[in-house]
Amino acid sequence: MKKKIIIIFAILSLVLAALILRPVPIVTESKALVVNGIVSDIYEGGAKDIAFKLKYDNRIYYINRGLERGLEIGDLKQNLVGKEVILKYPKHWTPLDWNDKIKHISKVESSGQVFFNELKK
Repeated sequence: MKKKIIIIFAILSLVLAALILRPVPIVTESKALVVNGIVSDIYEGGAKDIAFKLKYDNRIYYINRGLERGLEIGDLKQNLVGKEVILKYPKHWTPLDWNDKIKHISKVESSGQVFFNELKK
């Protein structure tokens, strides 16, 4: 009986680890989810990530390693805070974000200008 419990626990642990460690997919523009909103804040979050907060939206959107990709928070704030943006992101769920409040940004657009894009062509 103990052996069965250990095997079941090991299998469940592997499944949970696979769900947690799977990478965020890079999707095409047609498969990306879209949200429009007015940027209320942009700040550094996590490990060199750039986080976006939209008015009237309780989710946080982030560009993974945005600071390492050459983006600058000051420039983004100057160009985007208080302005309407279009954020595109992949459909992705992980147990670390069980309540679906954090979204990985694949594209940032405002007034016809693209500020960031990692979508597949």
